Amino acid sequence: MDFLALAKRRYACRQYSDRKVEPEKLQQILEAGRIAPTGANRQPQRLVVVQSKEGLEKMTRCTRDFGAPLAIIVCVATDEAWTRKYDGKVIGDIDASIVTDHMMLCAASLGLDTLWICMFKPEAVRAEFHLPDNVEPVNILLVGYGAGEPSSPDRHDSLRKPLAETVVEESF
Repeated sequence: MDFLALAKRRYACRQYSDRKVEPEKLQQILEAGRIAPTGANRQPQRLVVVQSKEGLEKMTRCTRDFGAPLAIIVCVATDEAWTRKYDGKVIGDIDASIVTDHMMLCAASLGLDTLWICMFKPEAVRAEFHLPDNVEPVNILLVGYGAGEPSSPDRHDSLRKPLAETVVEESF
């Protein structure tokens, strides 16, 4: 499958079957996150893999889990993230997003469905999963086999703005 076909196939899955994600597929997803680029190759990402019954119950105290059998809490070690010297921008959240995107697209390539969640209670995640003070939760990636009808790959034709509305040549 070429990249655009894969990217168009991926959708925000909000209903999962109870089928578990195979360990070898999970390892491939985690490897995709490991090789993702990060600012100055600092690799500040920290991933909390949640798939036990107890862990998923804790997850429901932090966010909706949509019945997914696997969640990956994507965090950043804030003291390890690269900082842009010109304005002091710490790019850990960008690094975590790149890692998440790599894992999400890898999951899609393996026939799995995902949901990228930013709507969660950070302090609940910190408490439930015992995050150290320097580790900030950035997002949560739900992974599993979707139940129900997946979104059409053609949805982007009507749901996305045309390039002319989002791209400028050379300058605004």
